[in-house]
Amino acid sequence: MNTTQPYTRHDVSFTSGEDTCAAWLYLPTGVTSPPVVILGHGLGATREMRLDAFAERFATAGIAALAFTYRHFGDSGGQPRQLLSIKRQLADWDAAIAWVKTRRDVDGTRIAVWGSSFGGGHSITVASRHPELTAAVAQCPFTDGLASALALGPAESLKVLPSVARDLASIVLRRPPAMIPLAGLPGSLALMNAPDALPGYEALLPPDTTFRNEVAARVAPTIAAYRPGRSAKKINFPILFCVSNTDSVTPPAQTLRYARTAPQGEIRRYDAGHFAFYLGEPFEALVGDQVEFLTRQLQPARAVV
Repeated sequence: MNTTQPYTRHDVSFTSGEDTCAAWLYLPTGVTSPPVVILGHGLGATREMRLDAFAERFATAGIAALAFTYRHFGDSGGQPRQLLSIKRQLADWDAAIAWVKTRRDVDGTRIAVWGSSFGGGHSITVASRHPELTAAVAQCPFTDGLASALALGPAESLKVLPSVARDLASIVLRRPPAMIPLAGLPGSLALMNAPDALPGYEALLPPDTTFRNEVAARVAPTIAAYRPGRSAKKINFPILFCVSNTDSVTPPAQTLRYARTAPQGEIRRYDAGHFAFYLGEPFEALVGDQVEFLTRQLQPARAVV
């Protein structure tokens, strides 16, 4: 009976700008120069919030996995804390790709990107900017800030404006950022207050989490203006869109419209909600489809036992 662990996990970090991103690198056991998938999470989330569950399955299938936390969050560097800058997060993805290409223990010519929720939008943007990549996965992706704001409703969207004004003033006055909750109860002030948002985030938290349920409020207008789905048509390699039919955060109709513009796009649809994708039966269905897709595109070798 073979009891060898199918992968090893290494604590690593890579430089992005003037700071570092903390990450886990999963290497399949007995596989020389495996392909690699880079995983980034959603709005304000850190890698401990179930990215490890996906990375473990990919590594077991012979695909190395790099799961990282964005700068300004968790145990990654960057000041001020809880600053969500779309530009900086996209630079973190670029830095992760560049770092992977320098590694001798993975195949830097077979790289995929995997993003979930807000990170799913980033994976679309990153894929459109990196034609050298082999494949991409966009899981319940944020594709259109305007569509998400309309889904939230004008009154709810306007609630954040006083917090945004205070935060912008804090920049001028050189004070700590004014924060706003990432997830909150319905009707409360938060970037996401759908009924499943707060319990959805809380269900993903391990006991030793570095996650904080707040973000500098200045990000709100940039989220509304971010429309990564528009870049899907520029991606000339296979990309898998995993879409929730009942998504409360990223309206599925708009996501599907964008997904159908990808020249080599594949679409899988699920009845599970936006925050249900990470656990239980929805997770099993989702990760099974993703392993099949990534195996087909990256062609990992079987482990030598």
